[in-house]
Order: sequence, then C-alpha cells, then structure tokens
Amino acid sequence: MLINISYNDKPIEKKIDSIIGSPYSLIDRIKKNGIGSPRFKINKSSDNINNLLVLDKNINYCNIELRPKGIIVRFRSLLETYGLIIPFYKLNIHKEKSYQYSIFYESSFIKLDVRKDKEYSFFKKMMDEKASSSLRNPF
Repeated sequence: MLINISYNDKPIEKKIDSIIGSPYSLIDRIKKNGIGSPRFKINKSSDNINNLLVLDKNINYCNIELRPKGIIVRFRSLLETYGLIIPFYKLNIHKEKSYQYSIFYESSFIKLDVRKDKEYSFFKKMMDEKASSSLRNPF
C-alpha cells in the first residue's frame, strides 16, 4: 500500500499499525541493535512510485523501517513523505546484481543500490525478521 505519511493522521496510523504492527518499543530497538536502515539510493522503481519520484530533480533516496509484521519503505517527493507499507508475507527480496537488491510488493517494486557493509547487514537483518515472522505466524 503506497500512502502519503507526511502528516500525523490517526486513521492512517491505525491502518498502518493494523497491517504491519505498531512500532517497536525502545527496549526492543536496543535489543535488535536498531530497526532503521541507512539511506539507500533508488535505481529504478515501478510506475506508480516513479511517477512520484520524477516530480523533483533531486537524487532519489529511501530508508526502511522494520516493524513486527512488516516494513515501511519511506521516500520523499517534493515536500511530501510517502511510505510503501509491506507486510512480511507479501514481501519479496531479490539480489539482481552484486550491488543491487530489489524489493517487490504486489505490482510495486523498488531497486536499491547496496554497496556498504552496513547496508548489506540491514538486508540480512530484514530477511531474518521475515523468516522469524513466518515461524511465529505460519498463516
């Protein structure tokens, strides 16, 4: 689900929390050694995301937040912040080249440039969370 998350809107926050869970507590964030990703450069994206990204001439970056049942891929366009809300059971991750990972969700995708050790370790953490989530909730 692609949604504008620029403003604090209670119905939107409740909808996000119902899909991917509420944010981790401070203690859980410390135990997991952080839940936010470094900044990734977006190489390519699906049409619905690309239509938002081409509105400004800046280099397109995104970051990813882990939640108990999914992730939020956040990016900015003009002065708005958008989020791609992806539950773990609909998340597909592919490594296309040695430096490029792709995140797929239904008909949307984002191809990210991953070159540093911190970025690789975050993707490993995200895949581990997805695996442990499927063990907790098989269906």
